[in-house]
Amino acid sequence: MNDDIDAYAEAHSSPEPPVLAKLNRETNLSQVYPQMLSGHLQGTFLQMISAIMRPSRILEIGTFTGYSAIHLAMGAWPAKDTPADCGILHTIEINPEQEEMIREYIRKSEMEEMIVLHIGDAMEVIPEIDETWDLVFIDADKTGYLDYYNLVLPRLRRGGVIIADNVLWSGKVLDAPENMDRDTLALSSFNEHVTNDPRVQNLLMPLRDGLMMIRKL
Repeated sequence: MNDDIDAYAEAHSSPEPPVLAKLNRETNLSQVYPQMLSGHLQGTFLQMISAIMRPSRILEIGTFTGYSAIHLAMGAWPAKDTPADCGILHTIEINPEQEEMIREYIRKSEMEEMIVLHIGDAMEVIPEIDETWDLVFIDADKTGYLDYYNLVLPRLRRGGVIIADNVLWSGKVLDAPENMDRDTLALSSFNEHVTNDPRVQNLLMPLRDGLMMIRKL
């Protein structure tokens, strides 16, 4: 979307919760790559999908500063019931330098009992979590997308949903393969694999940098 359409869409969507607006601003002031944040529109979309599904178990691969994790939790458990009543979100961040900021905003959002933060390599952490997933959000290293997908799909319940971010990669997935860099090639391969996987139904949406929504059949 161009900037004017993006601004219009934000102005005609539900406002950012104050704690997330503050996290959005702090991320932009303190991070080298603040564009990695999901942002208002995408965050609201994730929150709405979570609210519709009311998942018991959510997995997020790639926490960054915690913005999308909090949106997903707010959608799934708006009444802040006890975790036993409404479930748990597991989020995995490989960079230990982000931990302090993530935990600070999980606390400020009052989602401490519902969000479990793991610091480490997702390919090592995920097998250690004994859960069946209702909703999975993938927003980590692009070369790992297909590995993450293949790892979580067998443990995604039937009808469960995977959402993968950045699948358009600033439009670079349209380039000829010989002109693609490593990340673009990985995302192109991921998109092709998902589209041809008979186990799922998928929809690639041109929201922000592209979201692939995948439902297990």
